[in-house]
Amino acid sequence: MSYDLMVFEKSKAPATKKDFMSWYEKQTQWGEEHDYQAISVSSPSLQNWFMEMKETFPPMNGEYAPDPDLVDKDENLENHMVDYCIGRDVIYAAFSWLVADEAYELMRSLAQKHKVGFFDVSGNDGDIILPDGTMIV
Repeated sequence: MSYDLMVFEKSKAPATKKDFMSWYEKQTQWGEEHDYQAISVSSPSLQNWFMEMKETFPPMNGEYAPDPDLVDKDENLENHMVDYCIGRDVIYAAFSWLVADEAYELMRSLAQKHKVGFFDVSGNDGDIILPDGTMIV
């Protein structure tokens, strides 16, 4: 089981938690017709977020995945590998629980920096936070 977080294009997300959760369910059916490893399908804000995020938490798959030989030799790198699922309006990220706190802090701060929303999928309260710090309730 993984520790899951998501960033999203704030202009596409509903304003209430109930509507957001319905939208989230639709987004995570992964019904868009494209490669879910390709960052080029996302909005510029999500692309910018990803390009910075991957420096600390590289993707397991896709064009930005590190060389498997490097991963085999570096346990820290292996623990920081992330399974990203990239949509047009969302990027879903599945982390190792070993790095949950670090992942949460970096992902949330980069979401604010790049003006995208943040959703704590695995969190008890499922916080949904907009870039200005406002929570969707």
